[in-house]
Amino acid sequence: MPDTPPATRLHRSTGADLDAATLYALLRLRSEVFVVEQACPYPDLDGRDLEPATVHLWLTRDGAPVGCLRLLTDGGERRIGRVCTAASARGTGVARALVRAAVEEIGDAPSVLNAQAYLAGFYATFGYVPDGEEFLDDGIPHVPMRRPAG
Repeated sequence: MPDTPPATRLHRSTGADLDAATLYALLRLRSEVFVVEQACPYPDLDGRDLEPATVHLWLTRDGAPVGCLRLLTDGGERRIGRVCTAASARGTGVARALVRAAVEEIGDAPSVLNAQAYLAGFYATFGYVPDGEEFLDDGIPHVPMRRPAG
């Protein structure tokens, strides 16, 4: 697994193997970031977190999640989503370590994501390129991005 920021530990679980306490902690972090901070009430509980093929990656500090993301399989294509970092851990490399771990997990297969527009440059450092027009998701500009195979 990739280098992790100091005092953090990287974790991985499939949806089928994710225990209730961990799922609760990850959903709580996502709620704090997406719903409370970004003021975007949206249906985060979309039924995809516990799918057997879903892979969750998260970093903990002192046992608590400070960042997480999930990898879905959509029509044979891998999709990175729900990338978030706790406010207290921003600027420490948490998101970079998570996306690096996701890219390693994906390997040479193509993958997609919807980046908040201001983060498109960040995802470009992992080989993602814009793949469509900017769109609004809950009032936040997003850019569809793709990382080709290889």
